[in-house]
Amino acid sequence: MVLQHTLKEITQIKGIGLHSGLDVTLTLKPAPINKGITFYRTDINSTPLRGLYSNVVDTRNCTALGSDSKNIVSTIEHFMATLYILGIDNLDVEIDNAEIPILDGSSRVFLDILKTKPLEAQEAPAKILRVKKEITYEDKEGCRITMLPSDKLEICFDIDFPSPIVGHQNFNNVIDYSVFEQEIAPCRTFCEKYQVDYLKSIGLIKGGSLENAVVLDGNTILNPEGFRIKNECVNHKVLDTIGDLYTSGYRILSKVIAKKTGHRHNNEILKILFSSQDNYEIV
Repeated sequence: MVLQHTLKEITQIKGIGLHSGLDVTLTLKPAPINKGITFYRTDINSTPLRGLYSNVVDTRNCTALGSDSKNIVSTIEHFMATLYILGIDNLDVEIDNAEIPILDGSSRVFLDILKTKPLEAQEAPAKILRVKKEITYEDKEGCRITMLPSDKLEICFDIDFPSPIVGHQNFNNVIDYSVFEQEIAPCRTFCEKYQVDYLKSIGLIKGGSLENAVVLDGNTILNPEGFRIKNECVNHKVLDTIGDLYTSGYRILSKVIAKKTGHRHNNEILKILFSSQDNYEIV
């Protein structure tokens, strides 16, 4: 039987928020069985926020949790993906600002820190969900995500971008620790320079730089080091998907097929998944 796990000791991670540009400290504390991932804003008087799809209030540029206009915790996806792959089921996350630190724009720093920390096995079975029947969410632009039955988490993801240095990219693999560490965790947030200019003009990505994102400008990558790995762009979309799916509160077993999707689509497919108990079983 696979057991639930939490961190054995308190751990801190510091950085800046991508959109706010503000310094932020995460303090990660052990949590009891069945509590899940819970966020606490320590800079304001607020209620705890469970890291669940039902608490997601914004998916436009990241995945953000919230209970009101002030009690927001945003950009959780890279952090959540790391917790998923390490098998951390229960964790209290104290955060002294509104945004998880972006670090290098990927999950690599989160993974490098947390994989060295001891975990504590807990006397309760891990929360594992198996998809039983095909479900799909598709928007008006033809962006589609489908979940199919499987005994493991598999992701097949396709993107098509006008930039010739991205173009069509595909990822298709089982998600295990080795694949995550080597092919997914290092992959950074990416965008076109015109998108950067626009987001800055409306007061976002104040903490953005070439140190925490891949920036494309036509046929050019503005980052001097170029891409970290082949198909870094689609692999980053896979990273986002893993983190978003962990807001289900379960380790999901499914074949996930995604075409040009993002945070909103990931949230919508979870709403469909939990809309009927015929769609899944707890194992």
